[in-house]
Amino acid sequence: MPHPSLPTENVLQGRTFDAVLFDMDGTLIDSTPAVDRSWATWAQEWGVAKDDTAHGRPARDIIEELVPADRVDEALARVLALETADTNDITVLPGAAALMSSLPEARRAIVTSCARPLATARLAASAFPAPAVIVTIDDTPNGKPQPDPFLKGAARLGVDPSRCLVIEDAPAGLQAGRAAGCTTIAVAGTYPAAELDADLVVLGLDSLRIEVTPDGLIVHVESPKS
Repeated sequence: MPHPSLPTENVLQGRTFDAVLFDMDGTLIDSTPAVDRSWATWAQEWGVAKDDTAHGRPARDIIEELVPADRVDEALARVLALETADTNDITVLPGAAALMSSLPEARRAIVTSCARPLATARLAASAFPAPAVIVTIDDTPNGKPQPDPFLKGAARLGVDPSRCLVIEDAPAGLQAGRAAGCTTIAVAGTYPAAELDADLVVLGLDSLRIEVTPDGLIVHVESPKS
């Protein structure tokens, strides 16, 4: 993999893509306060300690490591209820809405580790302009870091995964994107840039502009807006 670059260097220059597959939490919206509150309540109720580095992985995968197998479904239902009920302080990250809105419907999708009810609640709470195609953990047998979610997103858009850009904020999602054969852009913030292995690393989506051309999508890296 190429070394992560700063927003002043576009290592994707000269390449074109057919679609962009966006992660949601930490990439398009900031739900961290609500996530932290919900999982802290859940962990206290269940008497376990959740690893803060688990961001970007499906809740079931995390819970399976923390509770007995015969109680996983119960624990998962509880944390989903907590998270769906707490949609306070969820905000759109800088540049996210503009970047999403700049793309034609057939060239954009959200691919998230959330369950569909939770994704719907968070997008509504943030008033984010969601695309028509949203792939959730409910849609694939395996979640990130497995490639299934991004393969499903590409399939729903009718494009080759190798012609897709994946935009992610977490190592698990970037790993999934690579495994699916996609080109990856990492957004630093949830994790430091040094911990993100991607074709391009930027400081925020306000550093990106995607040009729609007859030959495909072209990525431009610009200085973040103040």
